[in-house]
Amino acid sequence: MPPPPPALEHGHAPDEIALRLSDGPRVSYLRDVVYGGIDGAVTTFAIVAGVVGADLSSGIVLVLGAANLLADGFSMAAGNFSATKTEVDDLDRFREMEARHIRLDPEGEREEVRQIYAAKGFSGADLDRAVELITASEERWVATMLVDEHGLSLARRSPIRAALATFAAFFACGAVPLLPFVFGASASLVLSSLLTAVVFFLIGSMKSRWSTASWWYSGLETLAIGMAAASMAYAVGFLLSGLV
Repeated sequence: MPPPPPALEHGHAPDEIALRLSDGPRVSYLRDVVYGGIDGAVTTFAIVAGVVGADLSSGIVLVLGAANLLADGFSMAAGNFSATKTEVDDLDRFREMEARHIRLDPEGEREEVRQIYAAKGFSGADLDRAVELITASEERWVATMLVDEHGLSLARRSPIRAALATFAAFFACGAVPLLPFVFGASASLVLSSLLTAVVFFLIGSMKSRWSTASWWYSGLETLAIGMAAASMAYAVGFLLSGLV
């Protein structure tokens, strides 16, 4: 007896499809969370490992760690804000450009649509009908050119939300390596390493939603990358401890 088919990610009943498509392309800020979380955990734990490797006090760990959470977290958020705003501005620029081209040279733009859909396998009356339907609405026409000619996504990500997601994830994940030092736990570096390893693994597991890799493989991959960075920082701190 054949095994049952795997469960689908969403339903395909007409009402389910209509509801899912009613708001247009979905906007996700998952990458901003993963981006900020990984960097926050890596940089803060690298500071912890480097300071402990240099045999400095817990107070210095907390001071440098807190400075990293605020300063580097804000810098990451500001950078992501600018990058996301650039994407939005670029989308608007291409939208205005295509609308202008349609007004000034409609036949040339129709030929572009024709060649795009011919490359998709349309021909004859089907191709003529597809071009007619698409060019009957300027909004649909422009959207087609943005996606098929320029390879852009129509989903508009908010620069502010992207920045806030990055900062929140950076601060939350970056604070984890500092917790043992805040509460004065014994063997603080060991406990900090364990807590940070858990954070790396959880972030990697979340990151698997972007790929076909399994959650455990993605978690272990991120864990290995993060701990490698921390090990390098500890080694540098240990080797340079004689200079402090």
